[in-house]
Amino acid sequence: MSNQTIPLDAETKAIEMPEDHRDELRLWLRLLTCSTLIEGEVRRRLRDRFDVTLPRFDLMAQLDKTPEGMTLSDLSKRMMVSNGNLTSLVDRLVASGHIERRVSEIDRRAQIVNLTPAGRSEFRAMAAEHEAWIAEIFGGLTQRERKELMRLLAKTKLSARNAITGVAQ
Repeated sequence: MSNQTIPLDAETKAIEMPEDHRDELRLWLRLLTCSTLIEGEVRRRLRDRFDVTLPRFDLMAQLDKTPEGMTLSDLSKRMMVSNGNLTSLVDRLVASGHIERRVSEIDRRAQIVNLTPAGRSEFRAMAAEHEAWIAEIFGGLTQRERKELMRLLAKTKLSARNAITGVAQ
């Protein structure tokens, strides 16, 4: 084994020097570490198994929920990405035959995008494996622990929203 030092992540540093950090900061770092670990693994598996990026998967997931399609503007809002970033994703998925675009009958300036039958079929196969990966990742928690974590995260989300909007707690 090498004597090479492994760099510590922010959460580990905070735990090793707790006098330097408030509980809230350590909690934030724990959440960030968990999110980063899980997202990195999902990205790796999508790339290795399906040769697809997480943004492409996310775009296809949004379109799978709306069989009639969505405008690029609505899709951009749902995905919280700029129209410019979305346009290049859409172009690549159109080129690969996963989605199609058409001019809106209501507003001729707007484009509607939706999954092609082949795109929907491929996405659903990816989604099924993705769901199994997530179950595996959270497999170390009991059902009771998952429910409690969901409850606490919902409370955390409300606390964050209230802090952002200035609502007293």
